[in-house]
Order: sequence, then structure tokens, then C-alpha cells
Amino acid sequence: MEQEKYNTGKRKWKQLSERERYKIEALFVQGLTPAQIGESLNPKRDRRTIERELAKGMTKQLDYELREKIVYLADVGQRKHDEKAAEKGRGYKIGHDHKLARHIENKIKNEKYSPDAVIGEIKEKGLIFQVTICTKTLYNYIESGFFLNISNKDLPIKKDGKRRKYRQIRKVALNNTKGRSIEERPAEIETREEYGHWEMDCVVGSGKACLLVLTERKRREEIIFKLASKTQACVKKTIDGLEMRYKSKFSEKFKSFTMDNGSEFLDMQGLEDSCLKPGAKRTVCYYAHPYSSWERGSNENQNKLIRRFVPKGCNINKLTQKDVKRIENWINNYPRKIFGYKSANDIAA
Repeated sequence: MEQEKYNTGKRKWKQLSERERYKIEALFVQGLTPAQIGESLNPKRDRRTIERELAKGMTKQLDYELREKIVYLADVGQRKHDEKAAEKGRGYKIGHDHKLARHIENKIKNEKYSPDAVIGEIKEKGLIFQVTICTKTLYNYIESGFFLNISNKDLPIKKDGKRRKYRQIRKVALNNTKGRSIEERPAEIETREEYGHWEMDCVVGSGKACLLVLTERKRREEIIFKLASKTQACVKKTIDGLEMRYKSKFSEKFKSFTMDNGSEFLDMQGLEDSCLKPGAKRTVCYYAHPYSSWERGSNENQNKLIRRFVPKGCNINKLTQKDVKRIENWINNYPRKIFGYKSANDIAA
């Protein structure tokens, strides 16, 4: 195909070539203006392009009478161009995929997703964009300030990759000597083989009210209640309400609860005894060792998700039931790496 019969559009921002620079040098020696030089090139170049190039390649020289004069040298212009190109580094892979950039910003800024959850959901749902990037690349982009609307401040937690060393401080809770220890918990609960075993905790804020949080160990399903106060009576009333809602199916859905030794959970008999069938047991309670939050790891990890909406110091009294339900639904629809970026609701379906 001959050059004059090309069928591609004019390429924008095409940089000057070395050959063009030598043409510019020859035309400049002839005394042509930047506008005239631009018109003489093929393809034509804008006057400002020539002016910038002349400024870049200007250098002092001595003539045969040792007088200084300012001349444009093509090799000087090319050398400076190459030096700048070497300093520029590799371009962003995401390039001009504005659709992907907007999707990432919305998920992290508005929907409180982590970078890994954003990338994982794109892969799991088969969302199509011009380019694909990995979690590490996304973290690097955020760190470098590539995005206009998100920064490190919008990320939940940036882990350093180090695993915490856990150690047991005390085996017996001095305030709960009658509670059933986690050491008595059956193996199928520990290995998460069976659905229906829950971890329970309270999330507190600046007000008197708190959130009662239930986390199912196998699916990571979440149930959240707003309590008027952090007391045994409020916790028992809430569990009684659950039994009245599920009736005979309560014992199938809530086979056990594992809790810490907080004062609000110490009424083991009240939590285990059925409010519908006097004298019957509706569930079994276990208590973790003191200062051993990792024994309720799923619960603690879910609490970190809740803290994206209810930061420490937040007045929980001001939260409405609609707010609490919205947080619960968000968690149950959040993509999890452990499930191949499916959510708790996806697993249950």
C-alpha cells in the first residue's frame, strides 16, 4: 500500500523522529520561522511543536572568529528526548480504560470494597473491560496517586504480610468458671464441616446502644441486631426473638454459639433454654479462652467489615434499623476470596 493511500486516521501526539529533527536543523539554518518549518515537514507540524523542539535543541557554539552563537542541533534535541523517555518509566497498564477506572473508584469509595474484592468480583462475574489488572497492580496504582477520587485513605486496612503470633494467656476465665469451654466443642464445629454453628460478639460505640453480631462459621453468613444496651437481658431477649421467628427450625439453624467471656454473655442457661418449650434446650453455648479473640476469628473479621460503616466512637444510638439491615445485607453480598469471590448469599443459593 502506497503512503498516500493509507486508510488509518491521523495519529495524535506523534513524537518527532530523529529524521525530522535533522530536517528542522537544515530549515532553521536557512532562516525559516517555526511556522514555516512546521509547514515544510511531512506530515505537517504545529508551530508550537517546532518552537518547543528548537528550545530543547538550542546550544552555544563558537564560529571561526571565536564568537558565540546560538544554534539548533538535531543530535542535542534527540539526546534530550531519549533521556526524558528513559526517565518516564513504564506506562500504566490501565491506560485509557476510563470505564474500569470509574468502576474501581465506585466500588472502593462508595461501596467500601477492598482492592482485592474489586478485582476478584470482576473475575468471578466475568465483567468485561478493555484491560485486566491484578490486585497488586491496583494497590500500586492507588499508592502512586493514579486515581482522582480514591487514595490510601479509602482503603480498609493495608496489611504488611506478617502473620501475628498468637499465644494463650489464661485457660480459665475468672468471671466465668461455670461456662462451657471451647475445649469441649466437637471437631465438626472446629473444621467448619457443618452449617449452623455461630460466633457471637458485640460491637460498641460511644452511646449506650451496641450491635449484637452473629457470624456463621461455615458460610460467613451475618446477622446483626441493635441492642438498647450491652446487657444479659438484651442479649437473651434477642435470642428469644430469633427462636420465635424460626420456631422449630431454630435448633437446625442455630446449633451452637461460641462467645467471649463478656458479662453480657454469661447467662449460659438463659441462652440455651428454649422460651417456647420449657425445660428443653434450643442450642449449646461455648466460651473462648480469655484474651483469645482468634478463637472467634470469623466474628472478628466480620467486625472489621462492620467498622467500615460504624467506626470506633460512632454513636450507635443514632443508627436506624434500616441502617443496620443495610450493613447486614452488604456483608452477606460481599465477595470473599476464600469462596472464590462468591458471597455468603451466593454460597447459600
